[in-house]
Amino acid sequence: MTVKLFDSELKVMDLLWEKGEISAREIAMCLKEQVGWSKTTTYTVIKKCIDKGAIERIEPNFICRPLVTIEETREFETQELIDKMYDGSPDLLVASILGSRKLKREDIERLKKLVEDLR
Repeated sequence: MTVKLFDSELKVMDLLWEKGEISAREIAMCLKEQVGWSKTTTYTVIKKCIDKGAIERIEPNFICRPLVTIEETREFETQELIDKMYDGSPDLLVASILGSRKLKREDIERLKKLVEDLR
């Protein structure tokens, strides 16, 4: 399943990916602490995620369960970035990343292994 999630929705999803099933109340308490959101704001964002099919609401106690994985979300967001900014060419994205910063030796070795594993 592919779902476009905005930054606020990703804050809720990050908690669910980390903790698994938790109540909306617990999510609201965590996000109040982390980013200062009110309970109303958190519940509004949770509802948007439910409407998109990213979260399942389980009763009683308004338990939330993620319906999309972080891997699915990363893949979707990465593909969207590649399509939008690099004309669908993943090699241009990699070239941009490699050209924009100094890589440590272990980073280079890890990238080499990833490329080798693709063969």
